[in-house]
Amino acid sequence: MSRSGRAVVYSEPNAPFEVREYPVRDVRAGEVLVRITMSTICRSDIHSYTGHRPNPCPGILGHEIIGVIEQIGAGIRDDMRGDPLAVGDRVTWTEYFADGPSYYRDVHDMPHKAPGLRKYGHDLVDEDPHFLGGFADYCYILPGTGILKLPDELSDEEATPLNCGVATMVSVTEAANIAMGETVVVQGLGLLGIYGCAIAKSRGAARVIALDAVPARLEVAKRFGADLTFDVGSMSEQALVQAVRAASPPDGPDVAIEVCGVPSVVPVGVEMLRIGGRYVIAGLVNPDATFELDGNQILRKWITLRGIHNYHPRHLIQALDFVMANRDRFPFRDIVDSRFSLDELGEAFEKAGNHSVLRAAIVP
Repeated sequence: MSRSGRAVVYSEPNAPFEVREYPVRDVRAGEVLVRITMSTICRSDIHSYTGHRPNPCPGILGHEIIGVIEQIGAGIRDDMRGDPLAVGDRVTWTEYFADGPSYYRDVHDMPHKAPGLRKYGHDLVDEDPHFLGGFADYCYILPGTGILKLPDELSDEEATPLNCGVATMVSVTEAANIAMGETVVVQGLGLLGIYGCAIAKSRGAARVIALDAVPARLEVAKRFGADLTFDVGSMSEQALVQAVRAASPPDGPDVAIEVCGVPSVVPVGVEMLRIGGRYVIAGLVNPDATFELDGNQILRKWITLRGIHNYHPRHLIQALDFVMANRDRFPFRDIVDSRFSLDELGEAFEKAGNHSVLRAAIVP
């Protein structure tokens, strides 16, 4: 095979995107070549582009990706469920890959924290095989990646966020151990928070309370399981704590989940919780995300505090099953609310960054 493909490259933070061409080679053993049909802009892509999150440059951003298989290398036969893979299949895959022996994978069942783990959309474009990000014509799926075939009835808009936003929130809500009849607070209503509301409700939460400073997001959350919303931009921290606790009798919510990426919300969320409450941090992905907590409050209230980063491959399977089981209940397709070409990536980033779109899709 002798051909090339386009990739949208960012050479350094905040620099204009450049459309470049790179050679597309035949796959090697353990690899799969996918022609990308859609990728979406994650908030972490924006953090990387603006320099708030370390990322190799020059590179191709984008890790929420789906596509159609064009070549399959030796040794690749089935997806994670054991279903056979073939050229022409539409697939998603884990946002990371880690090949080789790993103590954390083999002993602690944490392949998502294995040494040497690399992420799609977080690699140098000048190195072979070049195409390891979503904002391009092609992507190579490398050894150590979990691959999952997509059902034909699932739209691209429903499928593309699966391998980041949905799988992450499956992991987060599992860590929160949400039980039937509990009250869950979600701090931040970007894509993670919206899916968090829906998954919490599907896990049996009796009440989901959604918090954000963007009024339009509060309205969206109501369509995805939120029973009550508060505009945090119009309230003091103490007024917010009192309002949430009053709405969560008899002593406050059972669970709070941080997915807004703002460190200062953590003490506020902990203060809301009942005795024995659980707090999960999932949005503080940038370095130096510091906050101050009263350790005595953690002790006296028996608070469980957990951090969740990345997800286990099984969470991707569960994410797909969740969306398939609930796509008539929640309008997942509406979350991806705009489409842009590769040439329009700069405009897409601008609109995603100023919250004028919820999830921007890039369609090569």
